[in-house]
Amino acid sequence: MFPVRQPWLCKALGCYDCCIRCLGAVPYPSLVATLLCFTGMALFCGCGHEALANTEVLVETYFTRNIQDYVILASFIKYFQYVIYGLASFFFLYCILLLAEGFYTTSAVKQTFGEFRSTRCGRCLSLTFIIVTYVLAVIWLAVFAFTAIPVFFFFNMAQTCHTINILAETTPSINQHGWVCMDARQYGLLPWNAMPGKACGMTLASICKTKEFFVTYDLYIAAFAGAGIALLALFLYVVATTYNYAVLRFLGRKGLRC
Repeated sequence: MFPVRQPWLCKALGCYDCCIRCLGAVPYPSLVATLLCFTGMALFCGCGHEALANTEVLVETYFTRNIQDYVILASFIKYFQYVIYGLASFFFLYCILLLAEGFYTTSAVKQTFGEFRSTRCGRCLSLTFIIVTYVLAVIWLAVFAFTAIPVFFFFNMAQTCHTINILAETTPSINQHGWVCMDARQYGLLPWNAMPGKACGMTLASICKTKEFFVTYDLYIAAFAGAGIALLALFLYVVATTYNYAVLRFLGRKGLRC
């Protein structure tokens, strides 16, 4: 393999061949995983932050009258919003590191740059990235499952409102469908002694028609999708880094030094 860094060789091969050699050293799986991770974290952090703020407004307005009933929920939302800021910063820096590690290992595997050497320290660093990324993927799997809870709550709320609207069209009396309720206490949003803690009948149907409900529901869906995209990116990182590390070990056992 000719070293690309020599100017006279670039002139001899032409710009097209040099570009092809440079493109061959690009870690495309790591690059795709980085783009997916940035997209997923942007959706999760941005939409999740706004959805939590809207949830606090909805609970305060429609599900409770005493501020002491939702003080725990308000504190949790406040602290989790700060956690979102930290997650966004951490994953941005970590994805950059994984992308740089992808460039390093891909260059070593494909033997593109002539005298490049894969050292034992470099292989140890690659193994560290594999372990850390795998642990993050397992943790993020739990976050992904936790993100489905508010989506499930708002989905049930929308379905309950749909049931109320059907009953309102088929029954002449309003009191006949006043028993259909949505209890926020059952989902852990409020303590069991919160009053009223639930919305029933046409009150619940009117909540579902508000702009705040639709926006919050859509934001939680977007945050859930973002968490799934970020999880997919982490698994792709694990596969790419594991493959590159395995090939580096194989080259090391063969005694190949590129």
